[in-house]
Amino acid sequence: MSTVTLGGGQRVRYSDRGGDGPVVVLLHSFLMDGDMFAPQVSALGGNLRLVTVDARGHGGTPADGPFDYWDVARDVLGVLDALGAPRAAVVGTSQGGFVALRMALLAPERVSALALLGTSAAAEDAQVAAGYRRLAEAWVTRGPVDELLDAIEVTCLGGFDASGWKERWRAVSGERFTLLLETLVTRDGLLAQLERVRCPVLVLHGSADACYPVARGAEIVESVPAGEALVVVDGGAHFLSLTDAEAVNPHLEAFLAKYAG
Repeated sequence: MSTVTLGGGQRVRYSDRGGDGPVVVLLHSFLMDGDMFAPQVSALGGNLRLVTVDARGHGGTPADGPFDYWDVARDVLGVLDALGAPRAAVVGTSQGGFVALRMALLAPERVSALALLGTSAAAEDAQVAAGYRRLAEAWVTRGPVDELLDAIEVTCLGGFDASGWKERWRAVSGERFTLLLETLVTRDGLLAQLERVRCPVLVLHGSADACYPVARGAEIVESVPAGEALVVVDGGAHFLSLTDAEAVNPHLEAFLAKYAG
């Protein structure tokens, strides 16, 4: 893993692995980090140059104050600048999809393709946001007790064994969890802007996604001019790239072979 310091002093941790071919950026989900893409790094490395980036407040990237996903998108573009990579395909899962879409809106000339997994272009539903805030309150008052960690595990990963990740979550303070959650639930909706996303877009969505219905993925494909496909993974959970890698990876491989670069 490496770290780069961007304008304003923001430090960002990233990894740069794979071949000498087209750059592909992998952007992780809420409470995760670049390590969640181990199945993709193993399967897709080959000739692709795979770059994972830890978002603010996740993994090895600090968050010193409030931020939004536009800020994170600029961070990722800054990492690409540091790597001398003018253009990349971007794979984003859940929160990573929020960031990927914002990258394509901020710098369309730098994004060759988008693969979006278990994500949404809409603002958060008010009732869902209220439920998440209650979770944050419990995290602050009770700490990351097993009951809360188990609820996140079931919601995001279904029946996937997340024991290693749960130990990482246990280290997240109430203050940090609240900051990250507020970024999530206060994000702006992008649906009205998606017509400006001109690159090819592949959307994969699990049929058992407990956070966003398949309709959220479908509306992205329908709203972008170059929507490639909506692939519904039968029984797939929310953190699809990790829980259902065997089903996801062939679609990513074919899409990136066609459009990365």
